[in-house]
Amino acid sequence: MVDFAGWLLPVQFAGVLAEHIHTREAVSLFDTGHMGGPKQATLREILEVLSDTYCRTIGVEYLHIQDTPVRRWFQKEMEPNRNRPENSREKKHRILGQLIDAELFESFTHGRYQGQKRFSLEGAESLIPALHQFVETAAETGAEEVVMGMAHRGRLNVLANILNKPYATIFNEFEDNIRPDPYGGDGDVKYHRGFSSDYKTGSGAEIHISLTANPSHLEAVDPVVEGRTRAKQRRRGDTSERKKVLPVLIHGDAAFAGQGLVAETFNLSQLKGYSTGGTVHIVVNNQIGFTTLPGEARSTRYPTDVAKMVEAPILHVNGDDPQAVVHVIDLALRFRQEFNQDVVVDMVCYRKHGHNEGDEPAFTQPLMYQKIRNRPSTRAIYQLQLESTHDITLEESEALTNSLQERLLEAF
Repeated sequence: MVDFAGWLLPVQFAGVLAEHIHTREAVSLFDTGHMGGPKQATLREILEVLSDTYCRTIGVEYLHIQDTPVRRWFQKEMEPNRNRPENSREKKHRILGQLIDAELFESFTHGRYQGQKRFSLEGAESLIPALHQFVETAAETGAEEVVMGMAHRGRLNVLANILNKPYATIFNEFEDNIRPDPYGGDGDVKYHRGFSSDYKTGSGAEIHISLTANPSHLEAVDPVVEGRTRAKQRRRGDTSERKKVLPVLIHGDAAFAGQGLVAETFNLSQLKGYSTGGTVHIVVNNQIGFTTLPGEARSTRYPTDVAKMVEAPILHVNGDDPQAVVHVIDLALRFRQEFNQDVVVDMVCYRKHGHNEGDEPAFTQPLMYQKIRNRPSTRAIYQLQLESTHDITLEESEALTNSLQERLLEAF
């Protein structure tokens, strides 16, 4: 039973007596509007549906959008299933396997290359199942190509686990070996480099993915991705619907709020001469920028508030709930394909290490990092959840881990 004590003040301001929450008398039935389900319900029943949908591990901002059909679309997609669609046992296994891929890649490289900069994804491993879902949904909705841009945080993990860049190639870059190259080398660090590959989806479709190379200048890649996407759309003859080539930008929370290039890119997004048909923005919100906390870096409640300038919907999700993360990514991309507008996913997570692996974050954020070091990983939380519901056995999860460990050792 949900405790609505905190709801009483706004409810009273709306002219509704607090005791209506606790009664089932006919006089206390209210019109449910576009909520779905019965046409009338008690105030308590209405509040329970809304709380269940919007106040758990997913929170959604869309009431700032003036277009009524857009708001109705979100209600229809979220409220009937209360933002918790059913997932098959097979899909749960797949999500866990992807979390294992993300976590073990980081722990393996951390153990073999101690102190080397890699800007790990640890604390935000749900990005990997999120991107897998993005590509699957992209193929389902008719896309043929995905153009990605991201900063250095988590790039090696994305290269390995989404674009299938060989482990051996990545490890070789850690060694700083001289590699004969008849065309000359780029001379750049490993966490700036791009890559492209063909991704085979679960349905058997193939979709091309390219991760754009970028410097350490945060958000500098944003307009580059948009320009590449627009050019590819033109070459594919996709300038009317713009559904075949999809741009996705992965940001950090501090840069998303702090870099003016983000607002400039949003400003161009709906103009005929620059539009790419909408971009999916994923904010890896680890709640810190180098050593700066949010309260010292921005004046807004959320790092994503800048997106409201173009009335983009914003989906906040707890990164420790990978099923919720996968759900909102699917929702975000389907929205983009339906309305050709930008959409933002704010994945709230944490950063396990310092800004890079050579930093000691407890010097500047001792309380935060005490909590982080006492917290089990997303993979451990999700694995325990699946074991408790008998969706997976310990032996099955260990088999997934051992298989990947063997592949990493072979590549090393």
